[in-house]
Amino acid sequence: MEMKGEIYRVAGPVVTIMGIKPKMYDVVHVGHEGLMGEVIRIKGDKATVQVYEDTSGVKPGEPVVNTGMSLSVELGPGLLESIYDGIQRPLKVLQEQMGDFIQRGVTADGLDRERVWEFKAVASSGDVVEGGDVIGVVQETMNVEHKIMVPPTVSGTIKDIKSGNFKVDDTVCTLEDGTELSMVQKWPVRLPRPVTKKLMPTKPLITGQRILDGLFPVAKGGTAAIPGPFGSGKTVTQQQLAKWSDTDIVVYIGCGERGNEMADVLNEFPELQDPKTGRPLMERTVLIANTSNMPVAAREASVYTGITIAEYYRDMGYDVSLMADSTSRWAEAMREISSRLEEMPGEEGYPAYLSARLSEFYERAGCVHALSGEEGSITVIGAVSPPGGDFSEPVTQNTLRIVKVFWALDAKLAQRRHFPSINWLTSYSLYTEGLSDWFGENVSPEWVSLRNNAMDMLQQESELQEIVQLVGSDALPEDQQLILEICRMLREYFLQQNAFHPVDTYCSFDKQYKLLKAISTYGEKAIAALESGNPMSEILAIESKDDLAKVKFEEDFESALNEVLAKMDKEFAQLGGN
Repeated sequence: MEMKGEIYRVAGPVVTIMGIKPKMYDVVHVGHEGLMGEVIRIKGDKATVQVYEDTSGVKPGEPVVNTGMSLSVELGPGLLESIYDGIQRPLKVLQEQMGDFIQRGVTADGLDRERVWEFKAVASSGDVVEGGDVIGVVQETMNVEHKIMVPPTVSGTIKDIKSGNFKVDDTVCTLEDGTELSMVQKWPVRLPRPVTKKLMPTKPLITGQRILDGLFPVAKGGTAAIPGPFGSGKTVTQQQLAKWSDTDIVVYIGCGERGNEMADVLNEFPELQDPKTGRPLMERTVLIANTSNMPVAAREASVYTGITIAEYYRDMGYDVSLMADSTSRWAEAMREISSRLEEMPGEEGYPAYLSARLSEFYERAGCVHALSGEEGSITVIGAVSPPGGDFSEPVTQNTLRIVKVFWALDAKLAQRRHFPSINWLTSYSLYTEGLSDWFGENVSPEWVSLRNNAMDMLQQESELQEIVQLVGSDALPEDQQLILEICRMLREYFLQQNAFHPVDTYCSFDKQYKLLKAISTYGEKAIAALESGNPMSEILAIESKDDLAKVKFEEDFESALNEVLAKMDKEFAQLGGN
């Protein structure tokens, strides 16, 4: 039943309404154009609405209609390959209706109502089903089978179910009590979808990026943050993770990012090839584009829209990775709306509930036993854009309290053209211990000790660099000069990675291990040669050391590395260091 009221006051995206009695988070249509908004405060006979569209020209006295429903997304076949705005309006459909600039008051269904899908029933008449049970499957894209599940709040006995070709809102199953089930279900975005049990994450998210996999791994079902100043490579790192991480489904939220960056993503993703299947990457991707010039209230909603879609695929038993780029812009939208509501500001003007909202979002990540009986996961990776690269600001600090992996981007490394510009001294991962068994079994029993040695070396280098800046490297003892050289190799040969090189853009664990082992082998042989009395200049002049730099770019990595290692053995044997 729709109730009508009117506008009392307008302050940008925040509109006060009167004459109706809505519930918190009810969706209302504001003004003559029916702009979509959400009730965020109720005081006496007045309610405050955040409007998801531009409110210029809207004035007091215009009508308001309450839908009585909270902000929800449509979940069903057709989500993959879609590009949505922050409130799940398909941008391609909007573009067809009104060109390149979105006008106000336009609505479009999240899922295509005309497209026909082939539904194959896996349940039959007489089966007792509960929320989350799979009743049928649809081949959504070439490699993703979409499981049609009973909505979490529904249960009963199947009276009638049939396979065939249907549109998403056609009835495919009827229960004994008369409930009709279609392939689409609606779910409120602010409410986490229920699960049977949360599990401990025990497997790493394989990203193919050496510094992430090698030094600071994130677990499947884990949470990570990438904070960094402007131009340090957050978006490229996020895009690399979207392209290469070994998950079944990718949800990419461009939340308040610059339009040209989002345009790059929208142009590039449809052309990218999925390394696992050879098919377009878009076939397992959902993009949510809410650029910085779009209304701020929709930016606040876009993060919830994305995580709800991710939870839906997790419930089918898929591993999902969700990229939020950037949570700072989301927090800024909260700050703007909070100030218009005249709430008491917290630190740096952010609302007092900033930490709680960030926690609610990241807590929706995790490995779970879904209601369907399947095991699925959501890994959430949020970019943070602290003003001026100041990691002590509230969004970064509150995010750090919640996430378990911190990939700190460094403007100085970016200026030195060291990419990915993740600072190995300030970054950390709290999953390293829990994943060490997996690394021992699946990569090499030596992996953990190799990684730890590399980290120790890089720590030593940092201490030695302070002395070098005072007295110069020639004043250091030869063994310490050698440590500096080995660390240079670690930085340039292992940690540096070219995202735009066809071979180096992705590095498998096997290749990472062999590369790290080769650098470690040189280090051991060089130290032994030095102890045997060989001059430092000869040890550093060994050709195979420099050849090792080129190996990571070779198509045939194995044979190139074996050649270099054989040459290294020969050169050290000639020195008499072995």
